[in-house]
Amino acid sequence: MKWKFKFTKRNLMTAALGISLISGGTYAYFSDSFATQNTFAAGTLDLAVNPDFVVNIDNIKPGDEIYREFTLENNGTLDIHKVLLHTQYVIEDAKGDNSDDFAEHIKVTIMYNTSSATVPVVETTLAELQSQQPDITAIDTFVGNEQIPDGIPAGGKEKMFVLFEFVDNGQDQNQFQGDKLRVNWTFNAEQTAGNYYDNK
Repeated sequence: MKWKFKFTKRNLMTAALGISLISGGTYAYFSDSFATQNTFAAGTLDLAVNPDFVVNIDNIKPGDEIYREFTLENNGTLDIHKVLLHTQYVIEDAKGDNSDDFAEHIKVTIMYNTSSATVPVVETTLAELQSQQPDITAIDTFVGNEQIPDGIPAGGKEKMFVLFEFVDNGQDQNQFQGDKLRVNWTFNAEQTAGNYYDNK
């Protein structure tokens, strides 16, 4: 008995679809997509000192005191956690007769101004200060009823006072006559600790 199969248009389409599914295993599906744009913008630390020099004076003698004011300005977008003071100095010995370090005879007192008092932050000699890097905004204490935080907030300012004293030690200090003491102060700002940002 012979079977006869009549190919119709419908039969051909069904056969083609079957072959396609067997050979490729492909199928149609719905899809959709949505692209997001994300940004990580870094903030800035921008410390300024006004005026840009603290002291420039001639003809000092033992017993003299030099008082100066300066302002630390945070012109950046991030809070400053601390401001470290780095000191370097060079002595020009006019007569070449120094047996002592001129900087050991210069007392430095750096003070932080509050609304009710002036609080010393640093009190040492210039020679000792060169081996230190004190945080001159480290107040974090109570002055009267006012709590003063460390650092400088973004857009904030802190007025500082400094007193230099050529200490009269009651002894012969003639070796320093005509000498010059050149001091470089570098103020290094550091950021606050990192924050955790949740999904709120």
